[in-house]
Amino acid sequence: MTKILIDVPVYAPGLEKLKALPGVDITVCDPIAEEAIVRSTSLVAEQEILLCAVPPENLDDMTALRWTQIGSSGFEHLIPLDLPRRGVRGSNARGVFDIPIAEWCIAMMVNLTRDLPQMMRNQQAGHWDRGVAFQKELRGHTIGFWGYGGLCRETARIAKVMGLRVHVLARNGVQPKDDVYCVAGTGDPDGLLPDAVYTLDEKEAFLSGLDFLIMGLPLNDHTRGLVTAEDLRALPSTARVLNPARGPLIQEEALLQALREGWIAGAALDTHYYYPMPADHPLWAMSNVIMTPHISGSTKGTHYLERVWDLFVQNVARYQAGEPLLNELDPAALTPISGVQK
Repeated sequence: MTKILIDVPVYAPGLEKLKALPGVDITVCDPIAEEAIVRSTSLVAEQEILLCAVPPENLDDMTALRWTQIGSSGFEHLIPLDLPRRGVRGSNARGVFDIPIAEWCIAMMVNLTRDLPQMMRNQQAGHWDRGVAFQKELRGHTIGFWGYGGLCRETARIAKVMGLRVHVLARNGVQPKDDVYCVAGTGDPDGLLPDAVYTLDEKEAFLSGLDFLIMGLPLNDHTRGLVTAEDLRALPSTARVLNPARGPLIQEEALLQALREGWIAGAALDTHYYYPMPADHPLWAMSNVIMTPHISGSTKGTHYLERVWDLFVQNVARYQAGEPLLNELDPAALTPISGVQK
């Protein structure tokens, strides 16, 4: 019997599909809470599988745990737990958020190209301005993806339909992705859409040819502060930066300087350096910046529960059959650099 602990909101059709799998014993936590939760030892001790947002504070009591599925794409909160040392596999929710984040990216590129924020300011001031800045087209521009995970692949799919060129900077190039959750008909699972792919030693050439740079990497000790002042200077002065991934991928002071001094034309930021961003942070007041409060893809999205439960049910079936899990995280990525649990 496979004992499963559910600590996310229930999506009834998904729960019914889970119950229909053979040999499962399901416990649903109640009430559901977003913060880390302490569960009784008797409840958690025999659980083999955990579906959660954040693992419980008494994770040490989960002595039978062998796999945890989280409901977010970001997994930096798992790293201090050192799951590999515990003999626990981990998988995230890559693919669940790709569609809304891709739509956010497209919306931001359109808004920045036509300078919709300034048109809204003009509207509020009753100012009539039919300037050329508001009449530009997106078609024919070049998007550069730093990383080529799910959100980038779905953005690339839509962008190609709209007549944009797609460039990718990826450490290991672009490969097919058959082990990642993907909503049918979306993304670029075969990795065929990019017009050009650059390696890390070609970074300057990649950056110098872009109209938009979109960040698509996870945040970890290797990627924190990855984008430097030198990288931002390598972009054309007409380029814009979109960051729907994680704020600290880009060095904060470098980004502020680039926006103030015109190294780049603007930015759209959905992920940030502080939560919430302080009201007096200079990014709020910059006319060439669009700020959104980390809503491009979130657990309050229209189809979030449907997709995360679909992913989980598929993965439980794979787990029972001894097949590779979708979105399984590399043990090296889940291990603190020191190798010691923090």
